[in-house]
Amino acid sequence: MIPEISLATIFWNADPEIISSPIAIRWYGLLFTTGLIGAYITLTKQFKILNIPQKKFESLTFYIIISAIIGARLGHCFFYEPEVYLNDPLRILNLREGGLASHGAAFAIIVGMLLYIRKNREFNFISLGDLLAVVIPFSGMCIRIGNFLNSEIVGKPADLPWSVVFMRNDMIPRHPGQLYEAVAYLALYFLMIFLFFKKRKYEQAGFLSGVFLIGMFVARFFIEYVKDVQVEFETTMALHMGQWLSLPFILLGVFMLWYSKTHKNEYRFK
Repeated sequence: MIPEISLATIFWNADPEIISSPIAIRWYGLLFTTGLIGAYITLTKQFKILNIPQKKFESLTFYIIISAIIGARLGHCFFYEPEVYLNDPLRILNLREGGLASHGAAFAIIVGMLLYIRKNREFNFISLGDLLAVVIPFSGMCIRIGNFLNSEIVGKPADLPWSVVFMRNDMIPRHPGQLYEAVAYLALYFLMIFLFFKKRKYEQAGFLSGVFLIGMFVARFFIEYVKDVQVEFETTMALHMGQWLSLPFILLGVFMLWYSKTHKNEYRFK
C-alpha cells in the first residue's frame, strides 16, 4: 500500500547541480570532496600525535584517495550492474552518470593499504587500519548527504512524520535512508575520535579497526531493510546486495576485536 501524503511530509526536489555552466558543479562532488578534506584534517592530527613524518602522511593520502575512487566506481559497476558495464567497458570511465559503491571502496582501500605498506615498512597493516578507521566514517557521512541531495538510494515507502517525497523520482513518501546512514556514520565518527584521542585505543592493535567495521557495516546492514532496491535483481534476493557485502566486514570486525584483546600495546609505527 502506498502511504498517504500528510501535512508533515517533506517534499524534496533539490537540483543535483549547484552550477550548470560553464562547468557543471554537483552537490555530490562537493560533498565527496568535503569528506576527503575532513578525513585529511583528522588524519593530519593523528600523524602529529604519533610523530609520523609529514611526507609519510602525504604518500598515504595519495594511495587511499586513488584506491577509494577506483574501488567505489568498480564496485558499483560490477556488484550492481555487471551486464551493463561488461558490454560497454568504456562507460566505467563516465563518472558523471553516477554510480559509486562504498563496499567497492572498502575492498580497494585494503589493496591500497597493502601497496602503501610495501613501500613504508614502518607501518603494519593493523596499525595503519586503526588510523584510517577514525576518518572513514566522516567521509561516509558526507557521501550519504550527497546521495540525499541527488535524490538517489531512496528508502521504501513510509507513513512517518519525517517521510520524504523525492519529487525527482515519484510522489511517494519514503524513508530518508540516506540520512539514517549519515547520522549513524556521524555518531560513529565522534566515537572513533573519542577512542583515539581521549582513550588512546590505538595502543591496542586492532581495536579501532574492529569498532569501525562493526559499527559501520552493522548500521549499513540494518538500514538496508528500509532502503528501496537499487537494481532489479535485488527484488528476488533474501538480502540486499549491500547486506551480503556487509557480512564479511562485520565478521572481520569481530575478529579484530578478538585480536585486540591479546595484542595490547603492540601497535607499531616503526
